[in-house]
Amino acid sequence: MNNSVIIKGTKSGIIVVLDSSIDYEDLKEIVAKKFKESAKFLGNASMALTFEGRELTNGQQRELLDIINENSDLHIVCVVDTDKEKEEILSRSLNDRLMALQSNTGQFYKGNLRSGQVLEVESSIIVIGDVNNGAKVVSKGNIVILGALKGNAFAGAAGNSNAFVVALDMEPVQIRIADTIGRAPDKKSKNVVKEPKIAFVDEGNIYIETLNKSVLNDIQL
Repeated sequence: MNNSVIIKGTKSGIIVVLDSSIDYEDLKEIVAKKFKESAKFLGNASMALTFEGRELTNGQQRELLDIINENSDLHIVCVVDTDKEKEEILSRSLNDRLMALQSNTGQFYKGNLRSGQVLEVESSIIVIGDVNNGAKVVSKGNIVILGALKGNAFAGAAGNSNAFVVALDMEPVQIRIADTIGRAPDKKSKNVVKEPKIAFVDEGNIYIETLNKSVLNDIQL
């Protein structure tokens, strides 16, 4: 039971190793107990976090993050979720994240997201860089990408269907807003003009339109 959840500290964050065989509901209780017991040791710090040992859905990840927040003083600035979890990746993700958080708003990420990386945040996020094919951004609010979106974007992850996704170069594999999912066409036109675009939900469908003054006036924050 004590080894069902293992917390490993690194120079730049923490790795939480989860038992893949235990029932998820039981696992949540153990996570809460572990972090409550370790709260004084972990202290009040901004850290990157990664989960290992068990496949988690986006909803389960968010639920476990909420449990960690409730039972410790940690501030998780980003969740790293790749197939090649190493200290170097964790360190680079944290350094890039903290560099972009000079104002402590928690709303900016500077750097390109590579294939296999997942950036998950509690608030709206502005990514200063590209989200490449195989990378993913998950936000409970809006997502603004000052670069190319060629991977996946999930806005309104807590159920906000008024959330939107903006990118200077909109070529996503998939966009999800709340419970609505939109996929890129199998065959892309060769003559598509690269210009700022916005993705939003209207009557249960995701639409992608050119970002102009008229569209900006209709945005609901």
